[in-house]
Amino acid sequence: MASVRTIYDAVIIGGGFYGAAIAVYLAQQRGLKQILLVEREPALLSRASYSNQARVHNGYHYPRSFTTAYRSRINLPRFVRDWPQAVKQDFTKLYAIARRNSKVSSRQFQRFCQEIGARIEPAGPTLRNLFAPRLIEDVFLVEEYAFDTRRLAEWARRELEEHGVEVCCETVVSAISRSDPGLCAVEMHDRAGNGRVVKSANVFNCTYSGLNQFGGDFPGTRTELKQEITEMALVDAPAGLKDIGITVMDGPFFSMMPFPARGLHTLSHVRYTPHLHWDDCGGVSPYDRLAAYDKASRVDRMIRDVSRYVPLVAEARHIDSLFEIKTVLRKNEGDDGRPILFEKHAELPGCYSILGGKIDNIYDVLERLDDETLTPAPASLSKSNI
Repeated sequence: MASVRTIYDAVIIGGGFYGAAIAVYLAQQRGLKQILLVEREPALLSRASYSNQARVHNGYHYPRSFTTAYRSRINLPRFVRDWPQAVKQDFTKLYAIARRNSKVSSRQFQRFCQEIGARIEPAGPTLRNLFAPRLIEDVFLVEEYAFDTRRLAEWARRELEEHGVEVCCETVVSAISRSDPGLCAVEMHDRAGNGRVVKSANVFNCTYSGLNQFGGDFPGTRTELKQEITEMALVDAPAGLKDIGITVMDGPFFSMMPFPARGLHTLSHVRYTPHLHWDDCGGVSPYDRLAAYDKASRVDRMIRDVSRYVPLVAEARHIDSLFEIKTVLRKNEGDDGRPILFEKHAELPGCYSILGGKIDNIYDVLERLDDETLTPAPASLSKSNI
């Protein structure tokens, strides 16, 4: 932490995709000049932004949450337009409906796709033959993509540097407190224990699973959160599935998606991907719980169950597993919706907590920020703190 600056127009806590995109937005669209981005890991976009399905949703995933589905449908073409270098489109994406225990039928799924305006067509015989007909009611060809986190990280580093955003990695923020009128004080320390306190007119808490892990005057989020330790298995797909992504829904839910950052496929299963869960609260560090967790893979059980529906999956070879914390809004467990969390803390002027469950939610966040009045730090303070 070599910088001697102590006053900023904005401090963003969390260097995942959301934190980086918000920092660029503040500099590019809102004209803020002195911006600090703080990340606890050695590199940007290396935690939850990396350890996920890498899916750019188009709405199909959410037949029980129309709003989430429709927003994904609207946001996908925007994401492809804004980050074309990071989007993988050259694969065939299939959604299949299970015959038993599915919460949506084939007919309901088709009607739902028509309502949100998502492209859907029956899969041809060759693709249908990948599935076990006694367990699968129908198979559809859809339009859904994957993203490469490495390319997004390259974009983030380039744009942050171009816009003069100060990036401070391997640094942990411990407290957010009230300070001078119109400012918040942000306490932080690096891996060596060297401390630093800065003041900012705007603070954006984009720490995902760490949203409630701050001391000082930080009140915590009003929205109740649930934390899960999850396993995203990375597999080498057999030849017949190399250029295919598959999701079977909606009950015996699993997905096998291309993971461009490693040239592999992710394998996730509604029963075996979540390992452990708890109600989020301050003082119970998700990072510590993940570090202490015995990361014994369940990929054998995933492959065994998934291969009943798609027999070729039995030939998949397990390469690695990404264990990470997944944070969800308690209120949406029933409908599987993924709205954003966007809270402005009245107790701390200019302080926001932001969380999105999907990468395309970034547009919902930026639209909310468009409606906010964001003022820079007083000029008199900014000039005297360099």
